[in-house]
Amino acid sequence: MTEIQANWINVPNGELQIDAYLAAPVGDGPFPGVIVIQEIFGVNAHIRDVTERIAREGYVAIAPAIYQRTAPGFEVGYTNEAMAEGRKYKEQTTAAELLSDIQATIATLQANPKVMGDRFGTIGFCFGGHVVYLAATLPAIVATASFYGAGIATLTPGGGPPTVSRTHEIQGTLYAFFGTEDPLIPNDQTDEIEAALQQCQVDHQVFRYEGATHGFFCDQRDSYNPEAAADAWEKVKALYQSRLHA
Repeated sequence: MTEIQANWINVPNGELQIDAYLAAPVGDGPFPGVIVIQEIFGVNAHIRDVTERIAREGYVAIAPAIYQRTAPGFEVGYTNEAMAEGRKYKEQTTAAELLSDIQATIATLQANPKVMGDRFGTIGFCFGGHVVYLAATLPAIVATASFYGAGIATLTPGGGPPTVSRTHEIQGTLYAFFGTEDPLIPNDQTDEIEAALQQCQVDHQVFRYEGATHGFFCDQRDSYNPEAAADAWEKVKALYQSRLHA
């Protein structure tokens, strides 16, 4: 595995300074860049671990705090109380602000001499899975890994037509990962997302894991499914290898 270094940095977005966890291989690079988008629980230990795992695969990975405007420094575990608090902040986000923050994160990567080119990947979990589907509409995003993004077919952050209605704006490749037993994402919504990707001729794959539920990738949650998580990780690595090294 590649030796890495990791630290917190600030991502400037106008007057807003966004906390972001940056992990990168040791060495000059250049390396491809990947943006990691949190669950509702903040840039917590799990998200930092994923960011470091991606860096060990040879990427500069960055996880911006998408609750910076309303809850700077927010980081919790997986209790019911934490879930309620995380959802409260999620409901205060808007699609426009989220896209603005991700665009600012892209600019920070572009300014980093260790980062190559202008083609970037994303990975997001839970609410972050929804956010990266939204961010896939940005021209610089060519590889999206969306894990159990609830609400893609039914809503958009801040209100308006559901995010799935913007599928035609996606220019890159999108992989979506769902558990068939996820109570937050009925299987018919997964079908609707896949149908939209097909209709809009987006380069995509939709992976359904039998018996897996929400949060199956997170080894700190009771819902962790090691077999599904391991398979999905290999698919993410293949996606980045094919799209970010092209």
